[in-house]
Amino acid sequence: MFRIGLGHDTHRLGPGDGLVIGGVRIPHDRSAIGHSDADVLLHAITDALLGAAAMGDIGEMFPDTDPANKGRDSADMLHRAWAKVTVAGLRIVNLDCVVFAQRPKILPHRAAIRRRIAEILRIEEETVWLKAKTGEGVGPIGEELAVAAECVVLIERGT
Repeated sequence: MFRIGLGHDTHRLGPGDGLVIGGVRIPHDRSAIGHSDADVLLHAITDALLGAAAMGDIGEMFPDTDPANKGRDSADMLHRAWAKVTVAGLRIVNLDCVVFAQRPKILPHRAAIRRRIAEILRIEEETVWLKAKTGEGVGPIGEELAVAAECVVLIERGT
C-alpha cells in the first residue's frame, strides 16, 4: 500500500539574523516569524507525513494556542510526528521538497539540509531531495516578505 502526502507552509519575514530551514541555521538579514522556530521546510514535511498517513496536521498535533509550543524546535515536532506514523507500520519511500525564497540562496546549504532531514527521520539521505525557487522579484516571496516550502512524500506499509 502506497500513500502520498502534500505539505505546505508559509511564514512572514521580518528583520533578523537568519533563518532555520530544514533544521539548518542559515545566516541572513531577515528571520521567519512564527510561534515555533518557524522552519517552513520541516513544517511542510511534517504536514506531508501526517497527511499521507491520514493522521491530521501539524496544527492539530502542535497547536499555537499551547504555550508549550512557543519557540519549539521544529525538528522535535517532525521527529514526534514521524514516530506516530511509524507506529502505524509506515515507512518513507521518498521526499521531494521545494523552498521558495528570494534570498538567501538555498543551493549552498542543500547538502547540509538533506543530511539534517535524513538524520531527524533516521532515513537514508538519498531518500530526501530539495529544490529552491525564487519569487523572481514578484509577490510576497519575491519582495522578501515571506518564505514558503512544499513537500510531497510517498510512504508505504513497512516490509
